[in-house]
Amino acid sequence: MKGLVLSGGFGTRLRPLTHTGPKQLIPIANKPNILYCIEDLRDAGITEIGIVLGNVMPEKVQEYLGDGSEFGVELNYIVQGEPEGIAHAINCSEDFMEGDDFIVYLGDNLLKAGIEAIPKMMKDESADCVISLFPVREPQRYGIAELSPDGKTVLRCVEKPREPKSNLAVIGVYALNRRFFEVYPRLKPSWRDEYEITDAITLLIEAGYRVVPHQVEGWWKDTGKPEDILEANHLILDDIDSSNEGTVEKGAAVVGRVKIGKGSKVTGRSVVRGPVIIGESCNIGPNAYVGPYTAIGDRCQLSSTEIEDSIVMEDTVINIERKIVRSMIGRHSRIVSSNGLIPKGERLIIGENTTLYL
Repeated sequence: MKGLVLSGGFGTRLRPLTHTGPKQLIPIANKPNILYCIEDLRDAGITEIGIVLGNVMPEKVQEYLGDGSEFGVELNYIVQGEPEGIAHAINCSEDFMEGDDFIVYLGDNLLKAGIEAIPKMMKDESADCVISLFPVREPQRYGIAELSPDGKTVLRCVEKPREPKSNLAVIGVYALNRRFFEVYPRLKPSWRDEYEITDAITLLIEAGYRVVPHQVEGWWKDTGKPEDILEANHLILDDIDSSNEGTVEKGAAVVGRVKIGKGSKVTGRSVVRGPVIIGESCNIGPNAYVGPYTAIGDRCQLSSTEIEDSIVMEDTVINIERKIVRSMIGRHSRIVSSNGLIPKGERLIIGENTTLYL
């Protein structure tokens, strides 16, 4: 069985962060989203993986992941180009699959329980397709599956139904076989001019192929918006273990589950209250407070400030006597005090789709 990770899409809801890279490389607990997907596939015994590249700086995905050997997998890159839907992205991988069964993993999805149950289900159920499902509060916003009365087979999938017949959303993990490529030529673009995976699944069902549901345990997150990424960061940090490869100087305090990277220092009456992850070569202090559910990337400097429930990406400097909460701060940013500058007033350089609370 092979794997396929989709890393396309424009990431418009994550601008300005996606002006400088694909959304799948935004770090969650200091690890890019796409790497969680690759590790889940690897842990399920799938090491030959295709990465479908979109048209938003695909070279950055290749630069970060390389050939995959660093992560215990073998990666092959497949160019989709213009995003024309999930089913179209999968169809671009036909040559790579060579007739093998495969698991598709959307590169902006996260699952607490991983995907190890799916390959076994594909085999044990003699299935042509396994779709992962998760109950949601607003089924009108998702592709929704309708199941047989015994819950063992999928009868139909509908994209964003006006009157949903279940609350089981089709999430971004699917197991498929060569039958997908047989039905794809019959697929027509949807109202949003995309080739929908839910329509492809319906074609499989109509052709008499066996489609079975896998109901996800634990939590699932689609990290398409800033608030989703912050919540995913929260969920992952809930499970971290404490470790310290850095230095906590006398007078500073580390409380709770905190992971400190190599070469990092907590100094000068600073407090770090977990769960928190701090990358390598960071300086926290003097007089800094890093509160629960915060992820600090490598080579960051924080002093005379308070921050919690936030993501701070690499090479960022924060030195401002204010409290920062529920924030995502991009790489190479500077947040510093305007005290002493003339004329007085806030000085801002902000990107598209930005909201400020000052």
